[in-house]
Amino acid sequence: MSRFTAGEVLPDQTYTVTRAHLVRYAGASGDLNPIHWSDRVAATVGLPGVIAHGMYTLALAARALDTWAGGPGHVVELGAKFTRPVVVPDDEAGVQVVVRGTVKNVTGEGAQIALEVTCGGEKVLGMPRAVLGA
Repeated sequence: MSRFTAGEVLPDQTYTVTRAHLVRYAGASGDLNPIHWSDRVAATVGLPGVIAHGMYTLALAARALDTWAGGPGHVVELGAKFTRPVVVPDDEAGVQVVVRGTVKNVTGEGAQIALEVTCGGEKVLGMPRAVLGA
């Protein structure tokens, strides 16, 4: 993507995550694990509270990539490890997930983007990597 230059810092993308988002994602994905909606079950398995689906968090990174690319259809690679859960409170405010990106390299195949995905100042995805194609 010729619009990017190596070293370019992309504008932060901030997304609010609420329990309502988790319920809708559970229905769409078929992942109905109660750790994503029940405080009681989450506590029973040692979690600090209800957590967002890892793939939902990764989807927020994809959404940021689409924004930076100017629309959908440009993400050719996206991967990460789920290293820290996004704990979602039972209120209307939810929690903020911030996606930051820096262009590492630009080749004829696309732009390699270094990502940082955080919640409450803590990284929630480990080794996130992405490529935006031409």
